[in-house]
Amino acid sequence: MNVKKIKKYVPVWSIVLFAFAVISVPLHIAFLLSEDFSDFFNRYIAAGVRFVFAKLTGWFTLSLAETLIVCSPLILAFLIYLGVKTAKKDRISRIRMISALLSIVTFFYSGFIFTFASSYRGSSLASKLELERVKVSAVELYESFKIVTNELNALVDKVEYGEDDLSNINYSYKELNKKLNKAYKKASEKYSFLQNMSSSVKPIMLSEPMTYTHISGVYTYFTGEANLNINYPDFNHPYTMAHEMAHQRGVGPENEANFVAYLVCLESDDDYIRYSAYFNMYQYLADALYYADKELYYDVLDITSDSVIRELIAYSKFFDKYRDNIAADVSDKVNNSYLQSQGQVEGTRSYGLVVDLAVAYYKTQNK
Repeated sequence: MNVKKIKKYVPVWSIVLFAFAVISVPLHIAFLLSEDFSDFFNRYIAAGVRFVFAKLTGWFTLSLAETLIVCSPLILAFLIYLGVKTAKKDRISRIRMISALLSIVTFFYSGFIFTFASSYRGSSLASKLELERVKVSAVELYESFKIVTNELNALVDKVEYGEDDLSNINYSYKELNKKLNKAYKKASEKYSFLQNMSSSVKPIMLSEPMTYTHISGVYTYFTGEANLNINYPDFNHPYTMAHEMAHQRGVGPENEANFVAYLVCLESDDDYIRYSAYFNMYQYLADALYYADKELYYDVLDITSDSVIRELIAYSKFFDKYRDNIAADVSDKVNNSYLQSQGQVEGTRSYGLVVDLAVAYYKTQNK
């Protein structure tokens, strides 16, 4: 079949999308077979595609991904109408319609391959940071927990708390975004694997209902957007925003994005951003030490600032409304399946592995 005949049955833009899908298959296989190739692709090719996607959608004030999801019933209704209308036409029109829809489906696969897939198959963050990941002892966990607690306590007097005992961020999301871009620029000079780019994070308009899924932020690779659930308490925003920006810069695994967010926030000269980092790391380490050694856990709890304790209690009360529900169960299962499909055998439990990285990091810092 010659090119002219193909164009008769398949729109030109669909041919382009199909071509990318065909190229994506061997690339996907190569990612599975080679860490080095995955690192190369993620750093020098996928980085460029992510940059373009982020800039193309950056002009849209609202989250384009959220807008598409909200409008999906209308889009589906339109496609059904178009399909029925096209079915009444000639055979060529029907084939063009089907090929166009199939090409759109392939875009989500090839888009993932060209932007994000390689980030899951490259070398680990531990190796990039030259950290030795070994089994963590309760004593090592305790020592790291004390360091983080002391740093957190030192920032309490520089943070404002409301009557509800939750800390308040005293500037806009736009300003927070700007401060984190600055922190990422500084971090990228220190950690060469971090893509240096300025990007925007979009507040999610349906944040309150989204909280029932227990999702505080999401990166949508097909739009290049980092999205933030703004219904969570303020202390969560800087760290979550930095986490989604890490995905935007090619850090795929969740535990690695968590730790990169921590490192980047610590590079900031803003007290509240650093407070957010230490507060979130405090929670990770507290949970781990509680199960490892309750006596050591309570030892650190005794030196924790009252303001931090009150905020933890206030956060627990806030979350009571969203804690147990079907949406959260479904979300967790879907997310778990996705993470396992990308080689993270621990699934959603990989979120807790940030503790290993933190302990390894502080062991290196104290040498």
